[in-house]
Amino acid sequence: MEVPMNKTPLLLALVASLGLAGCSTLAPKDTAVAPGIPAQWPAEASQGEVTDVAALGWRDFFADERLQQVIGQALDNNRDLRVAVLNVEKARGQYRVQRADRVPGLAATGQMERQGTNAGVTEQFTAGVGVADFELDLFGRVRNLSESALQQYFAVAANRRNAQLSLVAETATAWLTYGADAQQLRISEASLKTYEDSLRLAEARHERGGSSGLELSQTRTLVETARTDAARLRGQLAQDRNALALLAGGQVDADLLPDSIEPQLLALAPPPAGLPSDVLLQRPDIMAAEHQLLAANANIGAARAAFFPSITLTGSIGSGSGELSNLFDSGTRVWSFLPKITLPIFQGGKLRANLAVANADRDIALAQYEKAIQSGFRETSDALALNVSLDEQVSAQQRLVDAAETANRLSQARYDAGLDSFVTLLDARRTAYSAQQTRLQTELAQQTNRITLYKVLGGGWHERG
Repeated sequence: MEVPMNKTPLLLALVASLGLAGCSTLAPKDTAVAPGIPAQWPAEASQGEVTDVAALGWRDFFADERLQQVIGQALDNNRDLRVAVLNVEKARGQYRVQRADRVPGLAATGQMERQGTNAGVTEQFTAGVGVADFELDLFGRVRNLSESALQQYFAVAANRRNAQLSLVAETATAWLTYGADAQQLRISEASLKTYEDSLRLAEARHERGGSSGLELSQTRTLVETARTDAARLRGQLAQDRNALALLAGGQVDADLLPDSIEPQLLALAPPPAGLPSDVLLQRPDIMAAEHQLLAANANIGAARAAFFPSITLTGSIGSGSGELSNLFDSGTRVWSFLPKITLPIFQGGKLRANLAVANADRDIALAQYEKAIQSGFRETSDALALNVSLDEQVSAQQRLVDAAETANRLSQARYDAGLDSFVTLLDARRTAYSAQQTRLQTELAQQTNRITLYKVLGGGWHERG
């Protein structure tokens, strides 16, 4: 059908206005969330001045420059984080594909038709630009599908941030574990040397009849215990380095490895008194669960819209001619306009089943969101409680080490003066050695718990490095 050329802009304007017109949405307005957690953390688990953990970047929290370099290496090279980043790119692409359905798509076409009859052969050439099967989103089906894809993209991005935060925490913990084991190995090797010296003296005394076989056996027990510990720690150090290399995506330079753990390595101030529990909402894993809930909510709107009629438009404008050379001459303009309405009448229960599935998915996402909040509250409460307990344990353990070392020195002096038996001296040495090892383990637990507290409060995920 031919129309004057001045009519075609009206057709395009009609299609564009219908495509870009606002549409309603049938998605539920609000979803009530009842995570069932207190508004505050347990009071006995918080103390000190307020620290904005979420705003504390990992470079501010981890003060040691060597550790900063190792974390930076992990952020650049860790394969799990790389997969998480690629998943974000994939989700972004999927959202763009879905969003494209909200605007008309234009396509250029060209066609030649040759037909033979008794009267001869006729040819028809056409060329044009058109819109094919563009859905007018009167009830928000396409819009809700686009919103669901957008929220899925946000959820994947939040999971990537959570992966980064977990990687930072795991790398720092592995690095500190290496330092603690290296320090324990030095203590074991130093103790082994001391015990070997004592064993040589005990063997000499025993040969002269100056000591019993019991004293000699107890000394050998100390030597072999320290030797076993040293061998175990050397193997553990190799495993620690392998674990750190996996997290960092490659071998870590020996100059960046610690030989001890020190309190000043971490810069986390004590948690605030009365810290509100809603700080959990800025954790990336909880943000991901929230976006999954919003995506499920949008899917309900799309499932509801499927019950209503759908209108699609197909139209084109162009030129048509029986001769190719005259295809774009004046008077060859043609257009077509084909609206189509589809009204669901009988689907065998498919539409209701899809809506039931969408509602169930929303309820599942809601339960998962509430559980994520509850789990976050439990993790943070545990870390806060341990923070106070471990501070007390480290102080008590240090006093125990001081007392044990003093007792060891006094026992040595009394043994040299002939006032104490060799068995008493061995007991004092064993106690001092055990106290030193336990103190290191407690300090490592204190440091790793502070890293855990930093992680569960959502700190540092926004800083790429």
